[in-house]
Amino acid sequence: MVKKATQNSFYGQYSYSLDSKGRVNIPARFRQLLSSDNDDTFIITRGEDNCIWAYPLVIWKKIEKELSKLSAVSPNNRHFIRKTTRYATPVKFDKQGRIILTKPLIEYAGLDKDVYIIGALNKLEIWNPEILDKIDSNDSNLDPTTLHELAKEIIL
Repeated sequence: MVKKATQNSFYGQYSYSLDSKGRVNIPARFRQLLSSDNDDTFIITRGEDNCIWAYPLVIWKKIEKELSKLSAVSPNNRHFIRKTTRYATPVKFDKQGRIILTKPLIEYAGLDKDVYIIGALNKLEIWNPEILDKIDSNDSNLDPTTLHELAKEIIL
């Protein structure tokens, strides 16, 4: 299969296990969607809500470019850049399709054995299923009017 540079769009949820060495399998479907210009590489970092975000390398380079435009004079900008890049680590998947997660990220996301890998359009999210279930159960706290207005902007 020839990969196109326009790929790198992910969706769906998969259940996997974290092994004793901190490796997790990236679903074959996601590996196939990773464009060849990424050199089989993701940049993993802290996500929001205690998950790990895994960006394709080419997407991460765009993020870096935007971050570099922020003025380091602003304390908010410095904090945001630091928060975004501090735990960022390049990982290349092996012949079995696994990547190695760093210990700080494993601890941050509360990962143990079971993990969910979720496609979130331009990135993957790696979750402890229990944490994600708690967050999902709090969806009732979201403002339905705001969500409805957002849906009207997005859904055709």
